[in-house]
Amino acid sequence: MQKTINGATFRKMILAGASLLEQNKEYIDSLNVFPVPDGDTGTNMFLTMKSAVGEVNKCMNNDLSSLSEAFSKGALRGARGNSGVITSQIFKGFCSVTKNCKEVSTKDFAKAMQEGAAIAYKAVTIPKEGTILTVIRVMAENAVSIAKRHDDFETFLKKVLDTGEEILKQTPEMLPVLKKAGVVDSGGRGILVIFTGFYRFLMGEEDLEYTFEDETKPQTVDDVIADINNIGDIEFGYCTEYMIINMHKKTTEADIAKLREKLMDIGDSVICIGDLSLVKVHVHTNDPHKALGYALELGELYNLKIENMREQNRALKKKTQAVEETKEMGMISVAPGDGLANIFRELTVDEIIVGGQTMNPSAEDIATAADKVPARNVFVFPNNKNIVLAAEQAGDVTNKNLIVIPTKSVPEGIAASIAFNPDATVEENQNAMLEAIRCVRSGSVTYAVRDTHVDGFDLVKGEIIGLDDKAILAKGSLVNETTEKLIDALIDDSIMNITLFYGEDIREEDANDLQAQVAKKYPDCEVTVANGGQPVYYYLVSLE
Repeated sequence: MQKTINGATFRKMILAGASLLEQNKEYIDSLNVFPVPDGDTGTNMFLTMKSAVGEVNKCMNNDLSSLSEAFSKGALRGARGNSGVITSQIFKGFCSVTKNCKEVSTKDFAKAMQEGAAIAYKAVTIPKEGTILTVIRVMAENAVSIAKRHDDFETFLKKVLDTGEEILKQTPEMLPVLKKAGVVDSGGRGILVIFTGFYRFLMGEEDLEYTFEDETKPQTVDDVIADINNIGDIEFGYCTEYMIINMHKKTTEADIAKLREKLMDIGDSVICIGDLSLVKVHVHTNDPHKALGYALELGELYNLKIENMREQNRALKKKTQAVEETKEMGMISVAPGDGLANIFRELTVDEIIVGGQTMNPSAEDIATAADKVPARNVFVFPNNKNIVLAAEQAGDVTNKNLIVIPTKSVPEGIAASIAFNPDATVEENQNAMLEAIRCVRSGSVTYAVRDTHVDGFDLVKGEIIGLDDKAILAKGSLVNETTEKLIDALIDDSIMNITLFYGEDIREEDANDLQAQVAKKYPDCEVTVANGGQPVYYYLVSLE
């Protein structure tokens, strides 16, 4: 049992927390609905942690004092948006305790969480319950009592995280905007992800993939702008952010407090934190020039950003109003990666559902996406055999006429999208799409998750495998080598085009090397590569 945390462990915990957040920032983004539905909470929190990690990596020793200072400084410098700033303040308070420890006990950790929550609350002019502030406060309060009973981190942190999950589930009851959107607070989820990274590292886990109990509603940006016309008029139109550096010699801590008061007089959502070395400012105001002028009285301005929130709101309304327009036919598709989603968008697919093998959308998810398409007839491309049935059931959940094209792979979905002709009839398009997917051979390359014997192969956990939608066709120890074997098993003289969609774990240069090798091997075929960005699968292969 681990009863204390030293500097070396603390360093790795910070990296683990940031790593887990990076893996899940898109999901956290999808939860964001307040104050402007821009879906950037996860990204802002990750960029904040990324900056903190950069500063920690520069620290040349493992004493807790130096690491804590680096963590706090890096987080403040990299803080973006309200969520990023609050995150930086949580860890500013946290590090104000850890920097005074030679090794951190569970009681020290609980005290650090308490200080982090206190500093974060002070950073926000009018704290709102039901947000990241509530989650960190409740976790901290419970941490104190838990530390009195448990001095090992394995038990202590698990119980602290459990209390965090419980309060996170209650956030929709505290903020109506969350309940209306059917989501928990995104910042609260983000801070739990970070602390879960801490815990999982201490438990010795190297694979920091994270799944959510509340992950039941794959979302697009359109999810958070639904009902945008009901958002009230924006009183203060300009989101203004900047840092103050190189303070004038006459500037004092009292001047920073006065600046905060001046900003409150000209706007809201005021955050003004820092010290005489660096001050971070965020304010919503109609007078950004005044906000900048006040700051210039203290020092130099750095990292200025002014955004017109009214124009952002108008753009969102315009996008929503466009959905009201109707056309004869539309398309929706499931895509497991950002790159693949972009490809479908370029093929004029109206709605993309982020999902796939590791996150199968429900019938309701598909119906919700279909309801957003400004068309009576909607073609659905499940792109996975485990999603076809849900797509067929979605017809009972929507008033739209869903035509499910039973695509079992992304390449089939792309072929069906290409076959779409807006001037043809629904029946003609359906027949053309079905014919298109019959002409595609699909394969995928991933890894074995356990030792087994299947399809004539003796497989070892972690071994690379290549398969079609029915069976394993190849195996090997190297990704590119196994992909070549898979192509060998799928190809015949009728194939003219080979497309390799590489996943998030594959470097572009490695994909290009594979392209060159396959093109050399099959000179009569046109071989192309594209960034799919899909998780789990190194390559998705299309042969036509």
